[in-house]
Amino acid sequence: MDFNFSDEQNMVRDGISRLVREQYDWDTRRGIIASDAGWSPEFWAQLAELGMLAAPFSEEDGGFGGGAVETMLIMEEFGKGLVVEPFIPSVVCAGGFLKHAGTAAQKEEYLSAIIAGEKVFAFAYAEPQGRYDLANLTTTAKKDGEGFSLNGQKAVVIGAPWASHFVVTARTSGGQTDAGGVSVFVVAKDAAGVSLRDYATVDGRRASEVYFENVSVSADALIGELDGGLPLIETVVDEATAAVCAEATGAMQVTHAMTLEYAKQRKQFGVPISSFQVLQHRMVDMFMEYEQSISMSYLATIKLDEDAAARKHAVSSAKVRVGQSARFVGQSAVQTHGGMGVTDETAVGSYFKRLSIIESEFGSVDHHMRRHIKLTAAA
Repeated sequence: MDFNFSDEQNMVRDGISRLVREQYDWDTRRGIIASDAGWSPEFWAQLAELGMLAAPFSEEDGGFGGGAVETMLIMEEFGKGLVVEPFIPSVVCAGGFLKHAGTAAQKEEYLSAIIAGEKVFAFAYAEPQGRYDLANLTTTAKKDGEGFSLNGQKAVVIGAPWASHFVVTARTSGGQTDAGGVSVFVVAKDAAGVSLRDYATVDGRRASEVYFENVSVSADALIGELDGGLPLIETVVDEATAAVCAEATGAMQVTHAMTLEYAKQRKQFGVPISSFQVLQHRMVDMFMEYEQSISMSYLATIKLDEDAAARKHAVSSAKVRVGQSARFVGQSAVQTHGGMGVTDETAVGSYFKRLSIIESEFGSVDHHMRRHIKLTAAA
């Protein structure tokens, strides 16, 4: 199998790498996350101008003809810079729903605006009782005339404070955990009955608890099939999981490099601690974990277009490996740096926090291990 990237893909990687390196250095990022907004609309506009928001979409949908590989390349570079802007919620998740199941009118209204950076979406799917079960929904959308009335709560909606719209999962029929009866809607943030409680997350992003109280949703806000949205949700969440795995590899690469450089400079007993054999072994172990994660990230990405079973197998395998590696690399970096490794003043502390969150984002190691075992038993 050819793992070389095309000229176009290398251009995407080089472009985003240069932008992150020049426009998103450590001090700039600290200023962004400390600001009232918590993100940089200017940086988001640059991404749109350079075509990075269009990279994963086909030319028919107004994109540049890319796909999952382009998303992987972008997210790896975002991981290196700890970019907080909502590429996964808006482009990968919302864009993914519209790409797979959006009507021509929905693509024209929403997808083109996402690509242009004019609208920002957040993905409101998690609920307090859900525990990674995408069908465990207490949020309901009941028929109300020609449309629906939406009621419920969504938890930890990443990027919600910056969003203009939400993609919301809701139960339209059946019991709370039934596979059937799940539907997907587009909801404007400023719709009557929508309220938010915003907060900062430990890894520097912003999120919200989002509440829907008798929110009127038109019939044309439905994405995909009524009552049959779960397979679509699983597809998009797997694509987002692969993207966050790619982000983790970028963060691990920088974390390892910073730790190795620190070990060469930090002296103990008159010699650099990098001369201690136990720390030499630790640096090698960190590098091996990073390399294995790269391979599994590639595997998950290239399997996204295969049948559901193959896709789920690959994504869960990757998330288990990447989650375990993220924990090892992050904790090893902090252990090597000592107490300063967990402070906000040092970059390694922020990389540790992001890697720690990635371990559980879109499903923990235990969740994906159980899913993989279940898929294997059913094969």
